[in-house]
Amino acid sequence: MSKHAILTIPNLLTGYRFVTAPVLLFFLYPQPSIGVSLFAFFLFLTGVLTDLADGYYARKHKIETVLGKLMDPVADKVLVCVALIMLIPMGKIPAWLVFIILARELVITGLRGVAASSGIVIAASGMGKLKSIMQYTALCILIFPLGVVSIPFLHDTFLHELGLGLLYVSAVMTVWSGVDYFYRFQKIFLETGH
Repeated sequence: MSKHAILTIPNLLTGYRFVTAPVLLFFLYPQPSIGVSLFAFFLFLTGVLTDLADGYYARKHKIETVLGKLMDPVADKVLVCVALIMLIPMGKIPAWLVFIILARELVITGLRGVAASSGIVIAASGMGKLKSIMQYTALCILIFPLGVVSIPFLHDTFLHELGLGLLYVSAVMTVWSGVDYFYRFQKIFLETGH
């Protein structure tokens, strides 16, 4: 593969998420100031937006690469993992919820690796994509700093409960889509005789 094929706009957007993750780790350190928290929020939000943009851009301009297909889901998971893990010591989400979400992601990533090594690509399901959007929304809300919004019905407690509620829903969808993914993985492997 040529250098030109690697340095595409979608791959650079994916690379941005890899660079963003360790910076986000630093800015989500427990008890950050409102300014630092706002920076972390915008950093995470830009990472989310690059995830939505890179695949669309690659398909629209027909510049999808093998590297992009491999690294895009990994970059997404790295960004989400950093946010989930750092929100635990901040007291915003329970550790057991993070464990469920991360365990599913590790299992599915392993299954994808096994499938890919056999030349089989199992596309993300609609449920998986909806789960990702729900997770991103929940994490954006939970990362957003307390004490910034002064609209009566959007007080801090409401925002935190909304974010946590969406994360619980996304966790259920995470497990559900994981079971669906495993079922499709097993079915394809039985049909192809692997």
